[in-house]
Parts: sequence; structure tokens; C-alpha cells
Amino acid sequence: MNRTRIGHSLVVAAVSLIVMPAMVLAADYHHVHVTASNATEAVNWYSQYMDCQPLADRDDGVDCGGAQVVFDSRPSLGTSQRTGIDHISFSYADLTAKMADLEAVGVRGSGVRLQRFEDGSTLRDAPGLFKYGFVFDPWGTRIEMVEDADTLGFHHIHLSATDPAATLAWYQEMFGGESARLRDRLDGVLLGDIWLLAMRHEAGTPASTAGRAIDHIAFSVDNLDAAAADMRRNGVEFLEGPAVPEGGRTSARLGVIAGPDNVSLAIVEAGFAGVVSELSTADITTDLQPYTVPRTPWGTPDFQGVWTGDAAHGIPLERPRDLADVEVLSPEQAAARRERGTLGSIWGYESEWRDTTLGYVKSAPSRQVAMVIDPPDGRIPDLTPRGKELRAAARAARRPLAEGPEDLSSWVRCITRSLVQTPGVYNNGFQIVQGPGHVAMQVEMLHETRVIPTDSRPHLGSDISSWRGDARGHWEGDTLVVDITNFNGRVSYQGSSDTLTMTERYTRTGPDTLEYQFTIDDPTVWTRPWTGKFTYVRDDTQYELVEYACHEGNYGMTNILSGARSREADESR
Repeated sequence: MNRTRIGHSLVVAAVSLIVMPAMVLAADYHHVHVTASNATEAVNWYSQYMDCQPLADRDDGVDCGGAQVVFDSRPSLGTSQRTGIDHISFSYADLTAKMADLEAVGVRGSGVRLQRFEDGSTLRDAPGLFKYGFVFDPWGTRIEMVEDADTLGFHHIHLSATDPAATLAWYQEMFGGESARLRDRLDGVLLGDIWLLAMRHEAGTPASTAGRAIDHIAFSVDNLDAAAADMRRNGVEFLEGPAVPEGGRTSARLGVIAGPDNVSLAIVEAGFAGVVSELSTADITTDLQPYTVPRTPWGTPDFQGVWTGDAAHGIPLERPRDLADVEVLSPEQAAARRERGTLGSIWGYESEWRDTTLGYVKSAPSRQVAMVIDPPDGRIPDLTPRGKELRAAARAARRPLAEGPEDLSSWVRCITRSLVQTPGVYNNGFQIVQGPGHVAMQVEMLHETRVIPTDSRPHLGSDISSWRGDARGHWEGDTLVVDITNFNGRVSYQGSSDTLTMTERYTRTGPDTLEYQFTIDDPTVWTRPWTGKFTYVRDDTQYELVEYACHEGNYGMTNILSGARSREADESR
């Protein structure tokens, strides 16, 4: 929720565990607020894996059996684990089956990460209590999965406290609720159907929840003014409000206090429905007119600098069928697509490892619908009969277990990533250096460098071929045109063969934008040439190329081949 930065001042705030008159105010649980880089995808994730339902009146939260979980579209500062709100919990009638389903989903970026115990298991049975295990959502929220037939769905909020008994007493005195014991084993406070539990934090004080995966808990009251006055009389300081937050969907007000153990708490009026959230990124304009392209000292257009394809990450190569008539995505659609691409591209990495995590880069996600711009329908042309034969042969030649390095991709072998450097989840840097008669281009992924002559020299003879072909460049006005021939066919782009010729066009469209077009012409494979494009963005204040030491200790190669031999040995027994 793009609040008035709820909790940012909580680092220096504290609330003493003071003794208050019973029932200072009668409050209801309102929601748990989770920080996710994109609320739309968080809604989808919790609906798919935690069996929640999207809220009917807003697009940034879910209803989990009567308990609301609401999402804030901004980067998280880290996992909820070891903060004042360590985790939230969901209950299922058959936890063994549920955890097996989640494990079958796989980690993936958009999947489910299971926390294993010391013996490698994902489940434990606490006698007299219930089975339990832990998973993480893609944004770092720790979730305890339990088997409690008495309370299915959203089960409890688990605090981490220096003094659990005092913390629970503070919440009961502050917000009401019933002091109770879950399964006669765990002390807690029951707020309607929501359990509030607390465990001892053994190492000092829990970390602040502000900005972390579980940012805060919210409670609602009927009369916020009376409640605030009552709380102030008992020594509780309001860090924010009460006030209508900027962008609030209703006129209901919100106030912020700090609970024990660095926990952020929000107090809201009845009818509060959150705020409209927007990412603080700048949209990249590629149609600045007029624009005068700067020149090098020798008179050619100046493309020098470090560019990045981060803004274009997530653009599909082909136009999706359901977007046949869409000219450009909305900012919300583009952000959700970027999040899907980012999460789906990394297996088990936290968001800080992903260059394209929403909010981490200054440029907004590209709203381009697809990379293919010709044919006009945004689809790759049909294959020729020979192209179909080559594709079938390539599929038939794939080995389930690699026998040697030659069976693995050129990327795994640290030779080349692709003929077209479409953006991925990280290492999207692209540096251009120019000199009279030459342009050098280095891509961050695999650190490949092409030195392209622009002095009208002819291509190499047809008897000389290479992995990425023979490139020759020339200038057409402000555009650098690069013609590439002499491919050896050993690294394919979308099924291309050694008869491929490729044309690249680089054009500066603004001070910080570089349009890249690529035309694929392989009459052996496709019935006609086709063209794609995307835009690179320059940000000298934030981006630099980092080392990509692929060959040094290529353990991926070693482990893939040794794993294949191990599986062969198992299958032969």
C-alpha cells in the first residue's frame, strides 16, 4: 500500500509494555499487509497456492477464509523471518497432500520455496498440536502450513518477541480479544477467528517489520478519534495520522503506531479500503521529437556508453493471441508482465538477485506488446517444409542425459548466449565503444564482444564461418546498420540454420534510449523474413557491467555431466 510511508520512522520509535486498563478499545482484525513488488501477481499467487480469493472491491488483496491479506507494490527489504512478525499461517485438512502438491510445483521464481528441517523433511508432527511445515512466497513472506481441522484457511499470525507473555498481554489490553491456549499448548490472543501467537526471539531484539515482507498488521475501530485519545492517555504515540492517506480509496482514516518488538501497527476506521498504489519509476519515452543525435569527434552518431535491456525484460517474442488488437499495454499490465517474467526466470533466488525486480531500476517496464513487429500480426512466419524437417530432427536429437559437452547448449558451454541478446532477468548490460571505422559492442551476459568494421570492407569468404557470423556495419543517416552473414549454424535462433543472414539496426531515439531492431532472413527455415525490436535504456548513475566469469570453474558443466552419469548408473541397476 502506497501509504504515507507507514513505519519508515518506526526504527527510532518504541512503545513500552505499559500496564493499561483492560479493553482500552475494542478493535477488530482488519488485515495483514505484505510487501510484494507487484500486487497483481501476489493476488494470483495466494489465490493459486494458498486457496484465497481476490477481493471483490479492490485489486490488491485476497480474502483467505474471512481474513484479508493486502499487498503493497514496492520492493521488500527482506524476508519476514526474524522480524517482529515472523510468519503467518494457513491450515489444511490434509497437510501431507498439500505440501506434496506445493513441492511438485517446484521452486522456480514464481513457485513455492519449501523450508526443510535438519533431516531434509518438510513436515514435522508436534504431538498434541498438529503437523506443520514452512514455505515462502516469492517475496520473502514466511508461511507456516499446519493441519488443524478446527480452523481451516487463515490460521494465525506469529509474532517474534523478547517477552512473549508481555507482548500478548499488550495486544489484549490494547485491542481486546480473548486470552486463550491453542490446542491447550500455545498461549495466544484470539481476535474473533484470528489467532495471535508469540514465540521467544532468542537473539536480541527482533528486526523491524517496516518495509519487510510482512510490513504491518492493521486493526479497525468504529471511532478512531476516541480510540486515538484513549491510546494517547495511556502513553501510546501516533507516528502518523490519524488522517486520510494520500490516494485513499475511501474517506476512512488511518493512524500508525509502533507495537512491541519493532512491529508496525495500523489503526483504521471502518470502511477503510487501502490506497491506490503506484510504482515510483519513470516511463521511458521513445518518440522524442525532434531529437538531434550527438556526434563523435569524427562525425558519426555517438552511441557510446553502457545501456541496459532491463526495461524490455518480459516482452514476449510473439504477440499473444489474446492481445491481437492491443496497441500498447497499460502501465499496470506491463508491471504485472514484468513481475511474471522476473519471477519465472530465477529458481529460488531472492528478489535482490534479480536486476529486473520492480522498483529496483529507474525505468518503468516497457509497454510494448511483443518484439515481433513484422509480420504486422506479431507472429513468426510459417516454417518451410525443410524448416519443419530441421525442427523435428533437432527435437529427435535431444538427449535426456548429456553424454558430453557437445550435447549441452552454447550458453552452458560458455561459448555464446544467443544470436539476439534479448533481455533476461539479470546481466542485461550492453556497452558500446566507438572509434574511426569501428564499433565495438560488449554484452554483459557471457561478456561477448563484437568488433564491427564500418569502413565498407567486404565480408569474409563463404568458406569462413563462425558461431555469431561475420558482421559489417554502415551508417544510414543516424542509424547504424549491421549486416551479418557466414553463420556456422551451430547456435540457432528460433531454429535458424547456417543459411541465415541477419540485419541489425541501432537508432538513438532520445538522450537515454537506443532502439534495436533485428531482421531474421533464413529462406531454408521460414517462408519470409521477420523483424523484432526492443529499446535499450541508459542510466549512467545506476548501471555498470560486472564480471561474468563463465569459464572459470564451470561447475555447472561438471555437475550436469556427473549427474547424468549418476542417473545412468541408477537406471542400470
